Amino acid sequence: MNTRKPVVLLAPLDWGLGHTIRCIPIIHELIVQGCEVLVACNSKQKLLLTEEFPSLGFADLIGYDIYYGNNRLQTIFNIVRQVPKILTRINREKSWLESFLLKNRVSAVISDNRYGFFSTSLPCVFITHQLKIKSGLGFLIDGLIQKILYSYINKFTECWIPDWKDSSSNAAGSLSHPEKFPRLAVKYIGCLSRFEKCDHTCDVKGLLIVLSGPEPQRSILENALVDQLKAYNGPATVVRGVFGSQPIAPFNQINFLDRVPSKELNRMICNAETLLCRAGYTTIMDILKLRKKSILIPTPGQAEQEYLAVHMHEKKVAVTMGQEDFCLDKALKTVLQFQPLFIGQSMNGYKKTIEELVSALKKPAFLIHPGSI
Repeated sequence: MNTRKPVVLLAPLDWGLGHTIRCIPIIHELIVQGCEVLVACNSKQKLLLTEEFPSLGFADLIGYDIYYGNNRLQTIFNIVRQVPKILTRINREKSWLESFLLKNRVSAVISDNRYGFFSTSLPCVFITHQLKIKSGLGFLIDGLIQKILYSYINKFTECWIPDWKDSSSNAAGSLSHPEKFPRLAVKYIGCLSRFEKCDHTCDVKGLLIVLSGPEPQRSILENALVDQLKAYNGPATVVRGVFGSQPIAPFNQINFLDRVPSKELNRMICNAETLLCRAGYTTIMDILKLRKKSILIPTPGQAEQEYLAVHMHEKKVAVTMGQEDFCLDKALKTVLQFQPLFIGQSMNGYKKTIEELVSALKKPAFLIHPGSI
């Protein structure tokens, strides 16, 4: 009998670090359930995951290297202009995977929004929260993009959606609950967060700002906030979300950190009175788990974030304000009067879904694949 551990090859998209971060609980659960996990990613993703899993195996996989513009229209234009590059990277990752599988033993593949990361020779899971497309280019273009993306998704074995199935009580709204679904098996696995719940008996104080996302929009928001923080009367910490950048000297009661490990960031968010951050979906899932009073600033031109920010505002989960006319003083006064209503659903649903996958992989028929011979 073959008693070797199932080997799961996981590949998160590098469009920011959100896809990588939300895979942390999935990686942890795969390890708990007896799998060996290999992650295909770029150097920044590897650095982040090594902090969480020092003994994790990695394989170098080229990223998409998406860049934004200096304003909303320029960001939309730049994303459209990069479509040929995106399609090239999809084909390249498909070739990369085929070559990797010939040389390595792999039992299953999990792809977080990498559309070319599938194989017909073994189970392949696709993770996404966005089946309904929000491009900012109109519903006709959105429908065309959805049709193209579904043609890729349908080549996988299963699609896991990190959201709750209930259409009236969910995190991603219509993004994860489209009118039309792809043809493969679709499973709602509940929201994902790397963090532990806050102890709400502890004292909270101060402002925590967590910056993220592709350049130059990350830096544009950082510069705007630094200017406004000069007039802020209170303690604040800015987690810049950068690797090896020029440091910013502290001033008044304002401190700056390039990056912090997950456990420390978890503690910092729980101890802060207010969190200010982008409206990325991974961040929103963290807010829902930690039940933290928050201010969301969507990235201009990223229609998905703009939709999610409005969705969270309408559900009274977080205060939302645009970047171009953002006023820190006004935002803090608004959030002071805000009483958030958090969605009260379990965030452990993914564990059962992973258990079902691992149980199937541990059957003898799944343990032998081309690279194992």
